[in-house]
Amino acid sequence: MTTPHERINQGFLLIGRNFTDITRRDSRLDRSAMTLLACLDAGGPMTLAELSAVLGRDVSTLNRQTAALLRRDLAERIPDPAGGMARKFRISTEGARRLADERANNLRATKVLLDGWTDAEIESFAAALERYNAAIEERSGRHWPASDKA
Repeated sequence: MTTPHERINQGFLLIGRNFTDITRRDSRLDRSAMTLLACLDAGGPMTLAELSAVLGRDVSTLNRQTAALLRRDLAERIPDPAGGMARKFRISTEGARRLADERANNLRATKVLLDGWTDAEIESFAAALERYNAAIEERSGRHWPASDKA
């Protein structure tokens, strides 16, 4: 018999695999691009160091990932609006459009997967995920930028 903690761990493993399989079928953005664009969309322009602090990735990895975004015109480099020396990355108009398409695709998939659940079950699941993610952020010290765009 497995413990609830083991079932939760197994559940997250399966969520990661299965949800990605379902949503990536129609995706045109890879997971790293989606994550970076969502971060820039929520938090506004950021330097590589700021992205590293939020995402917990090393700067060399982020340098390669942001270079890929720039090549695809999904982000742009801008001077620091506050006058700092480091240049910042900002989501481009095309990046925002593509991110919105991905979010809509993911939302459609989520609604299909939760078909048959009651409103109360969906609300309870959403609240539990929010609480779980808040605990991760608190423990790691890395907080996703505040946004009303989920």
